Amino acid sequence: MIEVKTVNDVVCVYGTPGAVNSGMSVYVFLTDGLLIDTGAQSLLDGLIPFYETADFDSVALTHYHEDHTGGAAWIQEHKKVPIFIHPMSVEACAKDAEYPAYRKMFWGRRDAFKAEPLGMAVHSRSQTWEPIYTPGHAHDHMVYLNRSTGMLFSGDLFVTPKTKLVLREESVPVLINSIKSLLQYDFGEMFCCHAGHVPNGKEMFRKKLDYLENLRGEILLLHNQGLSVQEIQDTLLPNRYPLIEISEHEWDSEHIITSILKENVLKGSNI
Repeated sequence: MIEVKTVNDVVCVYGTPGAVNSGMSVYVFLTDGLLIDTGAQSLLDGLIPFYETADFDSVALTHYHEDHTGGAAWIQEHKKVPIFIHPMSVEACAKDAEYPAYRKMFWGRRDAFKAEPLGMAVHSRSQTWEPIYTPGHAHDHMVYLNRSTGMLFSGDLFVTPKTKLVLREESVPVLINSIKSLLQYDFGEMFCCHAGHVPNGKEMFRKKLDYLENLRGEILLLHNQGLSVQEIQDTLLPNRYPLIEISEHEWDSEHIITSILKENVLKGSNI
C-alpha cells in the first residue's frame, strides 16, 4: 500500500487509496528533518509505521486539501512537531474539514489540527527553503524552493503537463500566472505530490505553461466564434473521465473553460 524510495537525499513516500479506482497516488517527502505534506488519512495505516521511525523536526504543508493534510492531526498528537501552512488556512485547519462524500471515501477524514502560519522562510536542519505563493489549484497554495540547490517541492502546481480536469474552485488563469512567476526563479529538479520526482522540473513547467496558454487561446477563439461552453468542451476537451460523474462535476474539464472565460469577461477583452 505504501512505498518508500530515496532520491537525492529526499525520502519519497507514496501510496494509492483503493476506495475509488482513480490510480491517483499521493506523496509525502522528507529531507534534512523537514516533512513536506502529511498524506491522506485513508493512507495512515501505511504511513504511521514510517512516521513512527522517521526523524523530522517540522512539517511544511503545500495547501489545505485533505490528501495533503490528512495525516497532520496524527503527527501533531504523536510527534509533537510544528506544522506550517499559509496564514490564510490556519483557522480552517483548526476545524474538522468538510468536503464531499466521494472525497471522504477516497482520501478519508481530515481531522482538526493546530497549524502555525508560514513565515518568510522554512528552516530544515542545514538548509533554508523559500515559500513561494502559487495560487490557482488552491487559494493557499505554496511551493518550497531551496535557492542554494535549486530543489523545488511543487505541491499540486504541476501534477501533469497537460491538465484535462480541474476542481470547480480552481482558476486556470491564476494557475498560469503562478507558473509564470515561478519560472522567474532558478530551479532544476522538483518533487511533485502526485507525479513524484521530476528531474527536469523547470522544463516541465515550461511545457505545462505552453499547453495552458495555447488552450486558453483556443478556448477564447471558439468563444468569439459563438460556441457555447458545452460546444467548446466537446471540441477541445471531449474525454468524459469517470471522475467527472463520481465527483458530481466537482472535477470537470468544463471548469477549465469557465475560469478562462470568466477572466476574459473581467478584463473586458474580446480577443
